[in-house]
Amino acid sequence: MGEKTHAHPGAAGRALTADHPASVRNVVLVGHCGSGKTTLVEALAQTAGAVNRPGRVEDGGTVSDYDDMEHRRQRSVQLSLVPVEWDGIKINLLDTPGYADFVGELRAGLRAADAALFVVSAADGVDGATRMVWEECQAVSMPRAIVVTHLESARAGFEETVRGCAEAFGAEDPDAVLPLYLPLRGPAGADGHAPVTGLVGLLTQKLFDYASGTRTASEPDAGRLPGLAAARDRLIEGIIAESEDETLMDRYLGGGSIDVETLIEDLERAVARGTFFPVLAAAPAAEDARQGLGTVELLELITRGFPTPYEHPLPGVTGLDGRRREVKGCDTGGPLVAEVVKTSSDPYVGRLSLVRVFSGTLLPDATVHVSGHGMTDRGHEDHDVDERLGALSMSFGKQQRPVTHAVAGDLVCVAKLGRAETGDTLSAKDDPLLMEPWRMPDPLLPLAIRAHSKADEDRLSQGLSRLVAEDPTMRLEQNPDTRQIVLWCLGEAHADVALDRLRTRYGVQVDVVPHRVSLRETFAGRAAGRGRHVKQSGGHGQYAICEIEVEPLPVGSGIEFVDKVVGGAVPRQFIPSVEKGVRAQAARGVAAGHALVDVRITLLDGKAHSVDSSDAAFQTAGALALREAAAGARIHLLEPVAEVGVLVPDDYVGPVMSDLSTRRGRVLGTEQVGSGRTLVRAEVPEFEIGRYAIDLRALSHGTARFSRAYARHEPMPPQIAERIREQMKEPA
Repeated sequence: MGEKTHAHPGAAGRALTADHPASVRNVVLVGHCGSGKTTLVEALAQTAGAVNRPGRVEDGGTVSDYDDMEHRRQRSVQLSLVPVEWDGIKINLLDTPGYADFVGELRAGLRAADAALFVVSAADGVDGATRMVWEECQAVSMPRAIVVTHLESARAGFEETVRGCAEAFGAEDPDAVLPLYLPLRGPAGADGHAPVTGLVGLLTQKLFDYASGTRTASEPDAGRLPGLAAARDRLIEGIIAESEDETLMDRYLGGGSIDVETLIEDLERAVARGTFFPVLAAAPAAEDARQGLGTVELLELITRGFPTPYEHPLPGVTGLDGRRREVKGCDTGGPLVAEVVKTSSDPYVGRLSLVRVFSGTLLPDATVHVSGHGMTDRGHEDHDVDERLGALSMSFGKQQRPVTHAVAGDLVCVAKLGRAETGDTLSAKDDPLLMEPWRMPDPLLPLAIRAHSKADEDRLSQGLSRLVAEDPTMRLEQNPDTRQIVLWCLGEAHADVALDRLRTRYGVQVDVVPHRVSLRETFAGRAAGRGRHVKQSGGHGQYAICEIEVEPLPVGSGIEFVDKVVGGAVPRQFIPSVEKGVRAQAARGVAAGHALVDVRITLLDGKAHSVDSSDAAFQTAGALALREAAAGARIHLLEPVAEVGVLVPDDYVGPVMSDLSTRRGRVLGTEQVGSGRTLVRAEVPEFEIGRYAIDLRALSHGTARFSRAYARHEPMPPQIAERIREQMKEPA
């Protein structure tokens, strides 16, 4: 923020540790795919001396290339931690994927961080998904700053990008989104584009030149200063408006001078409080340069303006009995409260858990209690076990550098936590605690799979359990109705990564099969059936006859069995046998192999034999009677209907409602939710929303979200029901 010249020994080749929370900054990088987050992380690591050449560590990998899959896909798919040191401050840089399918990794990064850097490409501007994340941060008052990248692009315009950021992020106060520096361009090249070679500080009015590959400070030409006056005045007014010193504005408007150090101190306080959001510019260093443009200024902002872990509110903590516990945040000597924010597998050291320590101090080889909330609906068990920690380390690219401890406020990798999963709490074994979980998006894209071979079938269960342990945004379902294994994902890319990990990491090859929804059957009207099961084979025979009547009931009634036998035609001890047979046949279906529901089955009459009648015989007769009744009746195929809520920007309400109508949906109503957003409520057959997660993203350019919940089963249109029946006849 100022003109200080930084000297630091560099951190290449050594692990970074912090002995006090005040010397830690946890920063998450947020931005759309391709905005330059990973490149920026590598540029900061190079400037801080964590690497010796652009983005490279000693083994030849990049500082954040943990997963080979990311190399193949040319896209970040998981949260990665890159620790650097600047002015004696350890900075944990959390690089998050920009693609919407991996928003779970982004939310983990937000949970672990104390401040956010929003990375905006000058070539592309702010997208809707990034704006939504800003609103989430705003709701919890997380401090934020904005970094403009891709200034080298011919389409890039710093001033235009700043205005776009003010419009997108400064809805409440546009004057709280202002640049601290303005880029300076060098001579235009043959293509007419002038590269950015330096920055000028609006507060210090100093020029910082990066043309040589290392930042040098100087006084700008007098001719440049008048052009900076308007931007400088607006910045000063914005800082003063957020100052706790109410006399500054009067002094400033009265023509009095305010020294730069006072302005910088007020700026730093406003940034840490989350009420002022500075905009900076950054670019990676050239191949033969040591410092990328704007990286020194950005590191200064992080160390001086972003809050320490002391200022991060501790999420709610309870005992295992659910009672609230008061735990002082960031107390290194307090009770241990830490959280697993990411789980991954390393081919050499096994499972690795990225842990944020909120209270106490974490030590290697200690025994801790692992507590989990148990997301059984997503295939995650509820944990309540003691585990011994393995080694503690800091990840740096593919390397794991050992550390001796992790204090409150810090992040650390823990080896060999075999039971702990993402979202679990680590605490002292004699004082188990549980942290309030963070909100995870619901996976709404079904992926039905089956083992490719018998060998894969043997490994499938273990592979799936490890897969969902790493990714709490994924839900594993073993559907008893369709007998399918279904992985519920956030999108196509999320599903592709899941299949890739099953194959390459866990050695399980699976086939993707069409996803089936759980259909039901019911009678359209009254019907009667007679079940006759009579067999004589020379020895003990089988004899049972029963007559039933079936009538439809209202939706949701299930199966009702009524006994109206008179005169003992069916002996009392065999009435339950008939009911058992009828219900077993109903569960198997009577037409297309789907469970029968919403009918009343009345036993009217029957016959028995004093010797040959038995429980098994009357069960069989009951099933036969129901099948005969169905053969002569019209059977409705019932499809599940979901209650769908779509939260969408007002500009897309019309297209969303029109699209729902084409899906046989019934729009129930709309309501305004906040500023510029509408909740559209509808009922839609589940057959029509299998790919809605993908289609809605395309329709709304990634700005809409939806939820779904089962409502009921209702009759399917005849033409669709007939198509389903024909499909059931086709060989698998």
